Amino acid sequence: MVNRVEQLERLRKEAMLGGGEKRIADQHRKGKLTARERLNLLLDEGSFEELDMFARHRSNKFGLEKNRPLGDGVVTGTGTINGKTVCVFSQDFTVFGGSLSEVHAEKICKVMDLAMKIGAPVIGLNDSGGARIQEGVVSLGGYADIFLRNTMASGVIPQISVILGPCAGGAVYSPAITDFVFMVKNSSYMFVTGPNVVKTVTHEEVTFEELGGAETHSSKSGVSHFAAENEIECLQMVRRLVDFIPSSNRSALPKIPTSDTKDRLCTRLDSIIPANPNQPYDIKDVITEVVDEGDFFEVHADYATNIVVGFATLDGMPVGIVANQPASMAGVLDINSSIKGARFVRFCDAFNIPLVVFEDVPGFLPGTDQEWRGIIRSGAKLLYAFCEATVPKVTVITRKAYGGAYDVMNSKHIRGDFNVAWVTAEIAVMGAKGAVEILFRKDIDSAEESTKRAAELEADYNEQFANPYEAAERGYIDDVILPNETRRRLIRALRLLETKKDTNPWKKHGNIPL
Repeated sequence: MVNRVEQLERLRKEAMLGGGEKRIADQHRKGKLTARERLNLLLDEGSFEELDMFARHRSNKFGLEKNRPLGDGVVTGTGTINGKTVCVFSQDFTVFGGSLSEVHAEKICKVMDLAMKIGAPVIGLNDSGGARIQEGVVSLGGYADIFLRNTMASGVIPQISVILGPCAGGAVYSPAITDFVFMVKNSSYMFVTGPNVVKTVTHEEVTFEELGGAETHSSKSGVSHFAAENEIECLQMVRRLVDFIPSSNRSALPKIPTSDTKDRLCTRLDSIIPANPNQPYDIKDVITEVVDEGDFFEVHADYATNIVVGFATLDGMPVGIVANQPASMAGVLDINSSIKGARFVRFCDAFNIPLVVFEDVPGFLPGTDQEWRGIIRSGAKLLYAFCEATVPKVTVITRKAYGGAYDVMNSKHIRGDFNVAWVTAEIAVMGAKGAVEILFRKDIDSAEESTKRAAELEADYNEQFANPYEAAERGYIDDVILPNETRRRLIRALRLLETKKDTNPWKKHGNIPL
């Protein structure tokens, strides 16, 4: 018995060292943590329960049979984040560069299968050199096994990918299928082909950071939802995200304690809309004024900044917020903002998170670039997402709600549950200037003082249409409110909608305009 205990202790110590002390030191010299150090930071202290610590690869080609480290380059198991159970895997770059082998993939698949069975989020800490070349097609098959599970788990359990090193080739597609991607500036990279291949094929000179770094993917491509300054900040951000979301599509929403009163008046909002309708303001000031304790966890903060999405709570209830941003491109909807909004709406709907929409939108961005790249199809994605969503959906029109964008932004016509407008709202087909130019062109051209006549007609149009009352008269909005009432009215509506039941027609799946 003593020998058996000693053997177990020896093997455990061996597994804990991964690729050995030298490679651990190399990892630290790069400013990176080890797989186990990352898990210790991510999970509640003492909560990690490891699976398959003693797994080894089975390959006997290219001399691999002489090097069979325990764990085979990935640490898997379960733990808790602020008491919530999660399933995790953390690739170990000190073992074969974290490369994915048959056994490595089996370990990841096993913990993903477990996550599906128990209804828990799965969090992957990615730091890998890609497929293990010595295993050939077996390693490629391992990636496909993971991709299938990502797809089957989509909308069933939250999936979070944290990129903490290189992620190239086929390895990028698992994170791309997951719900949220986190990256670290200057140390994590994602690309289908690296800088050397790019140079060979296209003759472009590009660095790792420019091609696939955190700032590139969080601001240009939109692949990454979050870009952190370092690994510690990144893992803390993951913990914060997990607080807002349920464990599965069948789990109740978390309840987050708050000291903020539900009847608090938001007096600051009474003066937030500028007198000049073309002057911008920051919609985030509206959001932070309304939500509990001003705590707004923004998603995709640096990408398509003309729309704002993220999580907050109202009277302790998690909500997903979608808001046009007048401070960026006047809040207009374009290709990127439509896709960003649609993706977020569908996540919230999949996991029963109520949607709160703050609307100030002058329309869709015009121009050949947008039309040729498919603004029609992309705008339809956001429309489809809101139409399909059956969660509680509430909308506050703060200022402009023009044209087709009025319809798209969770209007009453597409099953908005509670739609209100501030007294400053303007609900119309288009702005006064454009409308007058179309309706009264001949009148203006024939007038002695055309500029004066145009101004008179614009003022008349504004008086008739640049207000919320025609929409209210027809029931297209439920009420016209003072801005300071926003928090109280939203909380009451969401409490009322807690028992909402809505369904879509039976179908295998819809055909969203991808």
